[in-house]
Amino acid sequence: MGKFISEDFCTGKRLLIGGLIGVVVLAVIIGVAVGVPLSKRDTSTTLARAKRVLDEYPLIDGHNDLAWQYRNQANNSVNSINLDQSLQGIWTPTHTDIPRIKAGKLKAQFWALYVPCSSQYKDSVRISLDQMDTIKRFNAKYPNEFRFVTSAQGILDAFDAGKFASLVGLEGGHSIQSSLGNLRMFYDLGVRYMTVTHSCNTPWADNWKIDEDNNTDTSVNGLTDFGKTVIKEMNRLGMLVDLSHVSRKTMLDALEVTKAPIIFSHSSAYEKCNHNRNVRNDVLEKTKENKGVVMVNFYSDYINCTPNLQPKATLSQVADHIDYIKTLIGVDYVGIGADYDGVERVPEGLEDVSTYPALFAELLNRGWTEPDLKKLAGENLIRVFKRTEEVRDEMSNTPPFEDHLPVPEQVDHACKTS
Repeated sequence: MGKFISEDFCTGKRLLIGGLIGVVVLAVIIGVAVGVPLSKRDTSTTLARAKRVLDEYPLIDGHNDLAWQYRNQANNSVNSINLDQSLQGIWTPTHTDIPRIKAGKLKAQFWALYVPCSSQYKDSVRISLDQMDTIKRFNAKYPNEFRFVTSAQGILDAFDAGKFASLVGLEGGHSIQSSLGNLRMFYDLGVRYMTVTHSCNTPWADNWKIDEDNNTDTSVNGLTDFGKTVIKEMNRLGMLVDLSHVSRKTMLDALEVTKAPIIFSHSSAYEKCNHNRNVRNDVLEKTKENKGVVMVNFYSDYINCTPNLQPKATLSQVADHIDYIKTLIGVDYVGIGADYDGVERVPEGLEDVSTYPALFAELLNRGWTEPDLKKLAGENLIRVFKRTEEVRDEMSNTPPFEDHLPVPEQVDHACKTS
């Protein structure tokens, strides 16, 4: 093309136009000949580009509840389940297994260490340890595929070695039973983020349901003084602060206290779907100031609701949430946190972990560049993770916090020794 223009602009222009017309006509002829519409051939090309991007940089998902499925459907029996084959028809619902991980070009996963809120003040620590054991055992069972890692560099090293990087996030502050000692022990076991609450308050932090119009729970007004100390100790350890599931006030309090970037491991944009599990614009702006990342959730109920309620949730709506966050605060602050195997309803087109390339292809069709897609896939999370590790190193001379939950704030006397 440049050669035509440099030799003879006018003649070159005619040749160029003629050449382009010929290419279009030939493409249509080929499309008709093989019975494939041109638009679908373009989609196929875009999907191939999306897959290439995901081959070049690790796709890191912030949240997957496969460990809970082991507990819920197999009583934590790792030996009886072959993750190397499809679990479709074996577990219902099921979104995750090794064949589908490979098909989806997924390269790193934070496995959720989740226990129900009903265990709070009872045996939440014990069940959490059971779940940690399950995660470590199903990783150890497939050494040719999985590598358990605990650092940002560990993710990149696993990717370079052709391995799938497994990490752990503790989904809910109720799992530490209001103990900084327990928090430290979970970090030592390999936990690298903690969701400050699940869908229940702890004695020191409010969850998202506090923001519901029909809420009847007692609020602690975001984070208490002890809750702010929990955030500081997470910074000192190098544990990512996850604000999915917390109230708006808890989000703002944590953003005020933390020295490290925060994550939303599986949340979406409130402006696109007015659900209190999603992130409001003012918090998104604060997240940008904090240089954190919002990892967009695929759960239908957090994607498809007022003011954009459709008959069914779709892949396009998930892309709308990602686009919205990119437009409002920038491409550097958005990621992926699908919540597979933790939800019952997922959008059409995003049925399981095999479908990530289709989402990335949709974003390419919307004008996203390949460098932008790499940021979404994992570069943003890696940046946040590395900065959190730097904050840990900067606080290396800070001794462990030894605060205890004040007695008047304790609500579990019956299950505690004096």
